Amino acid sequence: MRIISGIFKGRIINAPGNLPSRPTTDFAKTGLFNILNSRYLFEQLTVLDLFAGTGNISYEFCSRKCISVTAVEENFECVKFIRKIFSDLKTENAFVIRADVFEYLKKTSRAAADIIFADPPFELKNYDELIDLIFENKLLKEKGIFILEHQSKNHFTESKHFMEERKYGNVSFTFFAEKIQEK
Repeated sequence: MRIISGIFKGRIINAPGNLPSRPTTDFAKTGLFNILNSRYLFEQLTVLDLFAGTGNISYEFCSRKCISVTAVEENFECVKFIRKIFSDLKTENAFVIRADVFEYLKKTSRAAADIIFADPPFELKNYDELIDLIFENKLLKEKGIFILEHQSKNHFTESKHFMEERKYGNVSFTFFAEKIQEK
């Protein structure tokens, strides 16, 4: 893994081969962050990274000096690795929580985030539940977005929160937001 931009740009992070994760490719990650860079001032954002895996996306947000970055991951070895990298990077605004993402979303009392990113296992069957939990529990700030990384063969255009989809080879990012009610 390589951090593609920000204060840690170019830093190579070697994740152990035994971690059960699939880090986002540099190609897809570059595309995603180009989109976000054109829309947001990272220094003003709070971020929640779900199914954090190796922490790849969390490190990118940390590198761009976000207000806070919280990574949620269930696997103990992944959590241990993310903690080590956060410590190596000397980030004071980054946190990792070991939890099942669905249980975490049901029970969290944390403040709403500007950006929620999720990169669940591609074989996940309950994408709709994930999307619903985020919006039903009001985990996004008023103009916040939820970004779901998934296989390009899946589409979520029927979701009432769908905004747009961007495809990068076999991987797509779908953006969701709370629709503003017209009066």
